[in-house]
Amino acid sequence: MNRSPVDTVQHARAPRLSSWQLAWLASAVFVASAGYGGLMPLLPRWLVALMPGASAADIARHVGLLSGAYAAGVMIGAPLWGLLSDRVGRARILIIGLLGYVGSLLLLLAPDFFGISFIYAARGAAGFFVAAVVPLVPALVAEHTPESQRARRFAWLSGMSLAGFLFGPGMIGLAEVLERGLGQASSGAERLTALVIILSAMLGALAMFGLAATLRHRREPARWSEPGPTQPRLTGRNLALWGLGGTVMFVLSGFELGIVLQGQRHAELSPRDIAWMFAECSIAMLLVNGILFFTSLLDRAAPSVLAGAGMILAIAGLVVLGRHQSEVWMYVGIGMVGAGTGLVLPVLSYVAAAASPRTLGVTMGGLAAAAGLGQTLGSSVGGWLFGMVGQQSFSWLIGPLGLGLLMLGARPRWWSAADAVPSSRPALRKAPSHGNPL
Repeated sequence: MNRSPVDTVQHARAPRLSSWQLAWLASAVFVASAGYGGLMPLLPRWLVALMPGASAADIARHVGLLSGAYAAGVMIGAPLWGLLSDRVGRARILIIGLLGYVGSLLLLLAPDFFGISFIYAARGAAGFFVAAVVPLVPALVAEHTPESQRARRFAWLSGMSLAGFLFGPGMIGLAEVLERGLGQASSGAERLTALVIILSAMLGALAMFGLAATLRHRREPARWSEPGPTQPRLTGRNLALWGLGGTVMFVLSGFELGIVLQGQRHAELSPRDIAWMFAECSIAMLLVNGILFFTSLLDRAAPSVLAGAGMILAIAGLVVLGRHQSEVWMYVGIGMVGAGTGLVLPVLSYVAAAASPRTLGVTMGGLAAAAGLGQTLGSSVGGWLFGMVGQQSFSWLIGPLGLGLLMLGARPRWWSAADAVPSSRPALRKAPSHGNPL
């Protein structure tokens, strides 16, 4: 992950982001999270409507596997899109990803046409195309942002992702309002889900057109003409970074799936209640990202300390969730897990952003792929676990976070972004400026 002097100068000469370009990039992250967060709370009852006669365990298994199919698409697509963006430019790949994401969402409007296998394929395709958004937006921001501003912008990007996830369940309420406006007082699961899909696709199309308009004149930095490696080395640091990212996403996806499936074990919980639990998780993560943004904590504290504190807090939350006997304690545990994981994830992205500009797409793609693998396994295993032992499955998720803490303690220097970037301040100050506002 070390940069050569040529890499550092090339980064300094890269044109900066304008305010509009940065806003539309953040919107892409927002709509991808909103689409996922809006659909997840509806999946169990949507599948019940599509699969009459299926048992609760069958529905839990399908919810987990559908989440895993989405994450598998991310896992496969992220390194491919990242590698391609290092060669042909990130902006066009980002727009292609949004176009494919919108198309894959619209396919879900006809779930009965091909059956459950078609739904799996559509969710896998959505994840594959979202994989062009997840790593490339932070790669573009890192590439075109001065190092003095990078920590705050990464905290802001992470906050926009969480805001989208928070907005996603809100689309359920908006869809219910639209149903009443259309004169349909009784809300069916299939109709409600279709409205949320349409709203998600509209947001994705808006972000796509906005990026196409603001990035069309953007010039890529001249990094491909320079000599040097075009693939990141599989160092212990890279592998540890990707491994920790995958571990945290394994736990987070299993935890989120557990929230969704609580509605089947507690009849008093409605889809709106589940949506509020998702919202609380996102609010907790958003508050943590606000602290990172406004205090510049990412610059001041060691990443290993921040990540370790986040994992300890998440472990405590999982203990509460595994033993909760009331709805109040469930909300407490969700808030703790959300805050803990919300602290770890931006730290990992910040450390990964220290990669060489030549290999930034692949490095970010590798991190997204590892997260996709963790999410795939977490969703699939979580669906099986919650179908078997219910809320005690939260306790099983503590183990991976314990392994993550051991990874942090084994090599603390692997988690320092400063160690990955040699100081080249004179070159940065003397680098000529380009006219492009990016």
